[in-house]
Amino acid sequence: MSVHTEVKRISVPQLMAYKGKKKIASLTAYIAPIARLLDDYLDMILVGDSTAMVGYALPNTLTITAEQMAFQAAAVVRSTQHACVIVDMPFGSYQESPGQAFRNCAMAMSSSGADGIKMEGGAALAPTTRFLVERGIPVLAHVGLMPQYVNTMGGFKAQGLTDEAAERILNDAIAHEQAGAFGVVLEGVAEGLARRITQRLSIPTIGIGASPDCDGQVLVTEDILGLSGARIPKFAKQFADVGAVIRGAAEQYATGVREGTFPTLDNCFGVKKS
Repeated sequence: MSVHTEVKRISVPQLMAYKGKKKIASLTAYIAPIARLLDDYLDMILVGDSTAMVGYALPNTLTITAEQMAFQAAAVVRSTQHACVIVDMPFGSYQESPGQAFRNCAMAMSSSGADGIKMEGGAALAPTTRFLVERGIPVLAHVGLMPQYVNTMGGFKAQGLTDEAAERILNDAIAHEQAGAFGVVLEGVAEGLARRITQRLSIPTIGIGASPDCDGQVLVTEDILGLSGARIPKFAKQFADVGAVIRGAAEQYATGVREGTFPTLDNCFGVKKS
């Protein structure tokens, strides 16, 4: 008889149950120290493919691989106990076919221990969502502004500004809900549209640059900590300047080394000089 240990981590069904009752607080994390610090305060941690840009200084999210995402997600899972961990599936890892999507998503989840996956795409990807959910993989859909579609969208532009575009995004969200997605990320869409989708769906909406009326919010952690350099979205409030703290510490260290005042074994551990 197998013995199951008690799971304290927030589950996907719990996130779904928050709809209309509790706002979902979420941030991104890619490495253990950040994830560990965030864990107690969040309902969900997204291991986003934005790590390609903020972590590796790449121009967009298109070049990171599923194996890299799984490796980073494993670090986040190992260093957290509370927040539900969702891993982003990168460009090219799921668009070809439902079978390709299952293989890569199953690899990412089994090797990292993540609780579910996120993938970008409109109604055309809804059959893939259904295929994955029916095989035990929780899916967080992502519609509106989709960074993996930057080349076809013509850049990082707000979406849903016309009636036709708004209707298409609404239908995208509905299609993923009907396919079994446990939630939908709404990125860079008009506030009225985000509110409309949130009211229409029975699953949570997670806004990023959308409306405060969404069922939750997600931001890139580096943006709110002042660690993203000059590339900070207008909707991302900077809550702290951690970059200044790091620069200050580095300056003090370098000065100490050059001036010969850096701590030594003697003054750190009370070693007596011979």
